[in-house]
Amino acid sequence: MRTILIIICCLPFLASAQDTVQGMVMEANPDNEHRGLPGANVYWQDSPIGTMTKEDGTFSIPYSNKYNKLIISFVGFKTDTLTIDQPKMVHHWLQPSNALDEVVVEQKKEAVQKTIFSAQNVVTVNSAELLKAACCNLSESFETNPAIDVNFNDALTGTKQIEMLGLTSPYLLITQENIPMVRGASQSFGLTFTPGTWVESIQITKGAGSVINGYESISGQINTELQKPFTDAPVFVNGYANLNGRLELNTHLNTKVSDKWSTGLYIHGNRRDFEVDNNDDDFLDMPLSNQVNVMNRWQYQNPETGWVSFLNFRYLNDEKQVGESGFNPETDRFTTNAWGSEIDTERFDGSVKLGYVFPDMPFQSFGFQASYSHHAQNSYYGFNTYDIDHESIYSNLMFNSIIGNTKHKFKTGISFAYDGYDELVNGTIFARSDRSAGAFFEYSYTNLEKLSLTAGARFDTHNRLGNFFTPRIHLRYTPWENGSFRGSFGLGRRAANIFAENQRMFASSRTIQLNGNAGNVYGFDPEKAVNYGLSFIQKFRLFDRPGDFSIDFYRTDFENQIVVDWENPREVTFSNLEGESYANSLQVELNHAVLPNVEVRTAYKFYDVKTDYQTGLLQKPLQARHRFFTNVGYNTKPKENGAQWRFDYTFNLLGEQRLPSTAANPAQYQLGEFADGYSLMNAQVTKVFSDKFEVYVGGENLTNFRQYNAVLGADDPFGEFFDTTIVYAPIFGRMLYMGFRFKM
Repeated sequence: MRTILIIICCLPFLASAQDTVQGMVMEANPDNEHRGLPGANVYWQDSPIGTMTKEDGTFSIPYSNKYNKLIISFVGFKTDTLTIDQPKMVHHWLQPSNALDEVVVEQKKEAVQKTIFSAQNVVTVNSAELLKAACCNLSESFETNPAIDVNFNDALTGTKQIEMLGLTSPYLLITQENIPMVRGASQSFGLTFTPGTWVESIQITKGAGSVINGYESISGQINTELQKPFTDAPVFVNGYANLNGRLELNTHLNTKVSDKWSTGLYIHGNRRDFEVDNNDDDFLDMPLSNQVNVMNRWQYQNPETGWVSFLNFRYLNDEKQVGESGFNPETDRFTTNAWGSEIDTERFDGSVKLGYVFPDMPFQSFGFQASYSHHAQNSYYGFNTYDIDHESIYSNLMFNSIIGNTKHKFKTGISFAYDGYDELVNGTIFARSDRSAGAFFEYSYTNLEKLSLTAGARFDTHNRLGNFFTPRIHLRYTPWENGSFRGSFGLGRRAANIFAENQRMFASSRTIQLNGNAGNVYGFDPEKAVNYGLSFIQKFRLFDRPGDFSIDFYRTDFENQIVVDWENPREVTFSNLEGESYANSLQVELNHAVLPNVEVRTAYKFYDVKTDYQTGLLQKPLQARHRFFTNVGYNTKPKENGAQWRFDYTFNLLGEQRLPSTAANPAQYQLGEFADGYSLMNAQVTKVFSDKFEVYVGGENLTNFRQYNAVLGADDPFGEFFDTTIVYAPIFGRMLYMGFRFKM
């Protein structure tokens, strides 16, 4: 650590000149007011170097004497090319394209963006990529991206669990516009609470994240950017229906209140009313459900003074019923007439973001974030009851500036968080309050030619985790053009919410054993892990079409972990780690536009994830060690009104998976030691009639592969061998869907 601090202190003296072009892109108007354009593309001609303007229209892009043509483009505006011969400030107004007589050719925005200049290993998924699948909610937004694995959570609720670097979502920091979102009570179902149409882009960071966003990130971070009222369509409507009975409607209504204020009302509803049991085990393959989700979003920006802000208010009500076909909660709840479950969630959250950019110094700014949420879930699984009430407060104050010149930047600030939990588990009350306050400092050094470094540290005091120090470092080295090596290292800590994160265990006959050691969280010690890794990316052009090759390896070592041991089919045991627990992740990826308008993405992933259980060091159950992924996309050339066809195909091949032991069960309730590998195919066809209207049809699991024994002991759901947790494959078979998108 002493070496890292010495490097941070000395690097400001290694460079003597500014090598960044800073500026603002604005919408042309008669008075030349500084009305910033967020989301405009800014890039050097004939180079891979580019960026996008921020919410207030400001941007920063590395300068190199290899390039002198700066292109600025935005949909609906004229594309301009500026000659830049030296680093300087740029204030530029774009003319609306409807004021021109000429034809404007827009630069195509990549659906998935990877940068070779960032110190962190970040993949940005834009809205064009999200349209490749039905993308009904955030948990279903990663089907066409190999960075995230999507697994099946249980045999009842239909929810999908995401993993990265071989670790489940609790070890990811999942944020919404850099405010922590899916955590605590929302860990199991929170990803289903963000509709896909609300998402503008997703940033996926592999490895330990930034110290700015907290100490909980262990395997990475997923940040979701929502649609902005200033740039979203005034009216947007999306309808969706599938053959399993799910109906969904999304509407966006955006209004420009004044030159500086815009507001949006986002309404989402989905419903499934009829019962589906394709594997004939008398249990519903998908839940009966009803969700209403309403968000009001306000955006303010004043480029003249440098102020920008967002206000969000959201209310959600989500109801699920699962269990045996014909289960009637009015007459069958807590009886042996039929096995059933209800999961009812009511949630309110609000947030504010306030930022100020110094007009004459766009590299200097400060920002403030604050959020409040109240999450109440009432649920039962057969005779097991689980209720949780979670109140959360979060705030973060940050200042950004430079040291000498824009090669050397820093971010510093303070944060505060409060979480109050009240849980009822089969008549036992678990209540606790978590409070933490922290300070952080992060330094960034950028040399366009060779080197980038981001090094940060934070100190936090927590009433349960104590006082602790969290360092993070990311390094990028570019030995040749379009190729980059990256390395990262970081520590992470977290207080595990063992019941909220493992709710599927309630839907079984297993007894719950808490083997704690008088620690501060449910009687356990907090989790602590170190993550480190190396990656390489090489961008290239083959047959005059772009492509990239990447390989990365990450390892996570746990110093302490709450081990969830379900190798005994009669119980699930929670205990502190005794021994070792680690996760090794290797990914090799190749992407290329093999033909005009045809893009192919392929990836191979290998996982070695092992933990010391009571029966010894074992591979993590229900995880394929080998995975292969392919996505092929083809788009016809768009016509003048935007009309085109889009075709998308995704193939996943999963190797065998170790199953938790069922050897103690009678023969008819035993499973093998391993589940065989299988493949899944998804496809979607979209007909774009114009830039205002399109329809799409698609299918998931087109080969109709199913796990038929997903509910163990389905013939006796109140018996001692009942278990719905051992799910390694789809249980609902082929799913066909269709929908439309309309905007004005």
